[in-house]
Amino acid sequence: MKHGFQAATATFCLCIAAAGAQAQSSVTLYGRAVAGADYQNNIANPDGKGRGHLWRHAGNQWGTSLLGVKGSEDLGGGMRAFFVLEGGFDLPAAKPNGADLLVNRRSYVGLEDYWGKLVLGKNLSIANDVWYLDPTGQQFIGTATLVRGRSWQGNDNGIEYTTPKWGGFSATVQTGLGEQLDGFTKLRKDGISLSYTAPSFEVRAIYDVARDKNGKYTELFNTSKELTLGGTATLFDDLKMFVGYQRLSAPDAPLNAPSKANHYWVGANYKLTPWLTLIGSMFRVEQNRNAGSANLYMLGANYVLSKRTLLYASVGKVYNSANANFSVEATNNNPPMGGKQSGTYFGISHTF
Repeated sequence: MKHGFQAATATFCLCIAAAGAQAQSSVTLYGRAVAGADYQNNIANPDGKGRGHLWRHAGNQWGTSLLGVKGSEDLGGGMRAFFVLEGGFDLPAAKPNGADLLVNRRSYVGLEDYWGKLVLGKNLSIANDVWYLDPTGQQFIGTATLVRGRSWQGNDNGIEYTTPKWGGFSATVQTGLGEQLDGFTKLRKDGISLSYTAPSFEVRAIYDVARDKNGKYTELFNTSKELTLGGTATLFDDLKMFVGYQRLSAPDAPLNAPSKANHYWVGANYKLTPWLTLIGSMFRVEQNRNAGSANLYMLGANYVLSKRTLLYASVGKVYNSANANFSVEATNNNPPMGGKQSGTYFGISHTF
């Protein structure tokens, strides 16, 4: 009986230990489903002349549909381990964003303690931190539009470190290894994001570089250097103001392409009711080498039906100078050179 009692006691202790270990770790399935309709006019035909228009489904115009799994484990002493596996997809078309089928947005593992957070694997580019400065929340009509999606790049083979917050200040540094022979800089990405947050305002500075297969900066809106400065201020609790500036540089660009651009914006979110938020913003880009400029105007609204479901609607118009053909949305449905273009999209977003 003594041995039986000891065995029963050991089994009971193991069960308690297993229950305690289970309580210290977690795995969560999460996601967002977004769908609606989208319209653009004055789209150039293959011969460069416009007057075409397009009705299509809206899958990611307001925000990316995504599905992910995340988990963490308490390692004791204030340290935890965590992982994230996340993929973005076009809900109405039932297909993934890009060529990767599953985890095309985030796929990383990391450690976090009092000294900060270390992440290893695929993540969004640090340039995506412009989200904090975008009055639209990085919609298709937003900060990505007049830089042709430059801030939406991913960061493969990444190493990232984020400091703890020190009196409102924090910093993140990131690198993406190019993994190419005979060159440490080929396809390499690097960046840093600095921020200071207070109850009623935030200021942020982001600097990132993306190099081509030869380690050069050859395309202004793809492989280039990017500096972003901006801030937000909350007034009267219901009004939040946004302002931002971006400087893009591609010193190795060919002479027939722009090598520099300045991008400015200002905008606001106004909470008209606890359920309805109005959005207004203006953007301008100026390119060198006679590549032209453009002004973009956007109005939008988000109507919250619950904590997880909302309705959205956005409308915008872009005015191009004679040598520019920016689209009203961050797409390749460009107008003719010097053309104007209008666009609108609306739909439903549900998070879980």
